[in-house]
Amino acid sequence: MPRVTVTRRMRFNAAHRVFNPSFSDEENNATFGKCNNPNWHGHNYMLDVSVEGPIDAGTGYVLDLARLRDIVEAQVVSLVDHKNFNLDVPFMKGVIPTAENVIVAFWKILEPAVTPAKLQRLVLWETENNYVEYSGD
Repeated sequence: MPRVTVTRRMRFNAAHRVFNPSFSDEENNATFGKCNNPNWHGHNYMLDVSVEGPIDAGTGYVLDLARLRDIVEAQVVSLVDHKNFNLDVPFMKGVIPTAENVIVAFWKILEPAVTPAKLQRLVLWETENNYVEYSGD
């Protein structure tokens, strides 16, 4: 049976402050620049969730994209949309909320949730020019 990858794009808005509490103010400013704004800043994120698997003979799907949408909405988007990663998101507590750390946290949540498909890749767009990819390596 052929194995195919399908992708669903989700959108959410969230705020954060990128800083390390063990750094001085000067170190945080030098390292993180405007992303270290103590009054936070936000992004209109896009998250691409790709799952891979065999095509089901009965449905023609790898995973119904409506089901994938519902999983991602319930497990991730509903927890972060219009929230502050530093203050409001329990799974980011104590983690510097860079796009890199956010995408790894999303992977840990979504990987077991998409079975029987296999989570293949996440792409988190922080801006139209900046994104991170993660494949669970």
